[in-house]
Amino acid sequence: MSYNYLPLDSTYTRFRQFKNLHYHNQLISVTFQAYEAIDTCRKYLDRKADESDALYYGINTGFGYLQNVHIGKSDVKTLQYNLLKSHACGVGAEVPQEIVKLMLALKVKSLGYGYSGVQNETVQRLIDLHNNEVYPVIYEQGSLGASGDLSPLSHLCLPLIGLGEVSYKGQRYKGAQLEQLFGWKPVDLKSKEGLALINGTQFMSAYGMWCLIKSERLIEWANLIAALSIEGFNCNLSAFHPLIHQIRSHAGQVKTAAVIKEHLEGSELINCPGKEVQDPYSFRCIPQVHGASEDTYNYVLSVFMKEFNSVTDNPNVFPEDDVIASGGNFHGQPLALALDFLAMGISELANISERRTYQLISGQRNLPLFLVKDAGLNSGFMIPQYTAASIVSQNKQLCTPASVDSISSSNNQEDHVSMGANAATKCKRVVDNLESVLAIELLTAAQAFEFRRPLKSSGKIERLFQLFRKEVSFNNEDRVMHDDIQSAIAFLRNNNPSEL
Repeated sequence: MSYNYLPLDSTYTRFRQFKNLHYHNQLISVTFQAYEAIDTCRKYLDRKADESDALYYGINTGFGYLQNVHIGKSDVKTLQYNLLKSHACGVGAEVPQEIVKLMLALKVKSLGYGYSGVQNETVQRLIDLHNNEVYPVIYEQGSLGASGDLSPLSHLCLPLIGLGEVSYKGQRYKGAQLEQLFGWKPVDLKSKEGLALINGTQFMSAYGMWCLIKSERLIEWANLIAALSIEGFNCNLSAFHPLIHQIRSHAGQVKTAAVIKEHLEGSELINCPGKEVQDPYSFRCIPQVHGASEDTYNYVLSVFMKEFNSVTDNPNVFPEDDVIASGGNFHGQPLALALDFLAMGISELANISERRTYQLISGQRNLPLFLVKDAGLNSGFMIPQYTAASIVSQNKQLCTPASVDSISSSNNQEDHVSMGANAATKCKRVVDNLESVLAIELLTAAQAFEFRRPLKSSGKIERLFQLFRKEVSFNNEDRVMHDDIQSAIAFLRNNNPSEL
């Protein structure tokens, strides 16, 4: 259970706060400021509807190509219910619950600015779902990432009106059963509310947040595991000299070189004689490659922080200015491009990691072929490298940009779409794949490192090695390597590299 709340309103929410929400199972709430802003906007919209017969998109008109169809006042509520029902067309795999939870929080954040015209009761029900760990069942496929994430957000919000499905404590329930479980009556939607709920980028944004949170940790792991591989391959540390990096000065490159040197500070192995003059690029160019991926990460983070703290539904309502304006803040182009970029940056960490694994098993540098005794009788670490190579190849396929694609919809009213949802789901696959490839490198590097005994590495590398050896032992002869790989993946998930 959570130990505190994350208050959401128009105040800038920082990445650290989103990480705490993700890691520590926090609850969410809206502040009094947000409550007042939401209420003011809703009252303005009701007053406007009573005073004028003007057409306002999605409030008293149809949607998309049907924008010019006038909806009578007696039907404006029905319009919103029909919208949620008709747009819930998702297919494919179910969205992981940890991402659904982020979607709920991000939707509340966006609505809390008070530019969307929803009721506080509607926002509170989204909060109730989040805080009670009631997760709407959403599907990965169905969003073009243009009019917002229409299909997944429809599935997210169906339970508010007693429809759809939810998962609660490992069981599936119909949305209609929430009243029985919690005493929650279906929300009485007013004009525009359905549109406010399903217009927005919260599906793309939640996937992006998940990818950023996990990538941040995997970048740290990539540097630490690379340092262990450097020791296993008996590398020359001259390529990490700060003067080299000062004269190119990319921030990620400079930082990575310093981090690697810090990880290896005090190592006996690094200072032993007999080093090669130069090492293969997968070792020598770690600062340039890892650093570029970190720079990519930081750029993408800046894009998503802007999005996390934005209003992305349509139309937008500005009570103080007496303006109801229809625009396109729901279009996912900034996120689609950033997600494709992140996928490429993260895939390169896996790409160079697999090359280090390959070098470690190649029989060079006084290491046994495939890092095993009696090679031939034993295959040793031959096939884990196959697995890493297969994953890296899949990443290359997944990194074909989604954002360069577009397809017309809604009878050509929505004639350019971002494909950001597809970029989001495949980016998650790339991030998950990196974890597996790094786990294989860790497994391999630990095996190689043991052949360097009795020399010792730095305190940090020795702590990493000893902790890992509690989970995976030295490989003397062939065994089921799948089990070792799974243990290595679990090790990466259950330990924080910055705490070693």
